[in-house]
Amino acid sequence: MRIFVYKALVDYYTKYPDSKNALIDWFFKTKESKWKNFSEMKKTFNSVDPAGNRRYVFNIKGNAYRLVAIVLFVPKYVYIRFIGTHAEYNKITDCSTL
Repeated sequence: MRIFVYKALVDYYTKYPDSKNALIDWFFKTKESKWKNFSEMKKTFNSVDPAGNRRYVFNIKGNAYRLVAIVLFVPKYVYIRFIGTHAEYNKITDCSTL
């Protein structure tokens, strides 16, 4: 999968260093994947959930953080739309519009 934008991860883990290892782990697992559908993605990340409109919510670092990404399986693209704490994520009213 091709991930847009890696800089979002770097910016986040620079601000919140305790998230660094978990975000880098997510990045490399995602980058090396060749998912064709949600069930294949679920095999890599068993806690991922669909949020509608091609958005998926990943639990990062034991659910301390959440990452929302648009995943386009056919061109193999992942667009990071949100990274934040669980509490910040809970303030989002509709992930499908991120």
